[in-house]
Amino acid sequence: MGIVNVTHDSFSDGGRWIDPDAAIRHGLHLADLGADIVDVGGESTRPGAFPVDAGEEMDRVLPVVRALAGAGLVVSIDTSKPEVAASALAEGAEIINDVTGLRDPEMVAECARSGAGAVLMHMQADPRTMQIDPAYDDVVSEVADFLQDRFRTATAAGVTSSHIVVDPGIGFGKTFDHNLALLDGLDRIGRGRPVLVGTSRKAFLGRILERAEQPSSPADRDAATGATVALAVAKGASIVRVHDVAAAISAARTADAIVRFH
Repeated sequence: MGIVNVTHDSFSDGGRWIDPDAAIRHGLHLADLGADIVDVGGESTRPGAFPVDAGEEMDRVLPVVRALAGAGLVVSIDTSKPEVAASALAEGAEIINDVTGLRDPEMVAECARSGAGAVLMHMQADPRTMQIDPAYDDVVSEVADFLQDRFRTATAAGVTSSHIVVDPGIGFGKTFDHNLALLDGLDRIGRGRPVLVGTSRKAFLGRILERAEQPSSPADRDAATGATVALAVAKGASIVRVHDVAAAISAARTADAIVRFH
């Protein structure tokens, strides 16, 4: 899954693809590099980010979704707003990627009505507050239980079970240690369901690189991201969400070939 952030303030590439034509070209380029899914988002969910109203979010993403879907790409819409999701699906998106785990009943209803794919993600609190002292007794078990509960709620409301992927929400209301524990315990997260992992260029990687006295800005984290991609695939991940598609494909396909050999 390649990332197209049509935002001013995303932590890694905010502002680079805010122009719709630039975002469309970027999405097509990611597909040319081998992305199976292009994930389009118009609202940053970085720590401390403030919300964007639905009208502005739709103005940002709908032209991009329309063009990419029209070119035959599989497009996911990264949003927590049912009205944005519905409009993006009408323009050809096939997947709703919701960082709130479909907590809004209207979002669940939209998934059920449309038959769209759904990514259920775990996030403690919200983007503005999620990194203010996140706490768990057992982060792997608690995240897995939350995703199990959201899966049951979604399927009870009519969402097709085979259309659902779960995401532990690396970096969303987690400390450095929580992120490492979730990656180490990834094989316990899905409980039989496909798992999406998004580690790309995130701050915990910068912290690891700093400890190794290596350059650690978001732009310097792609090799570290590749390590997490390979480890996630080894732990059973089905989808990895990344900025650098070419590098991630090399890591993912190599790990997949080794792990799935038997």
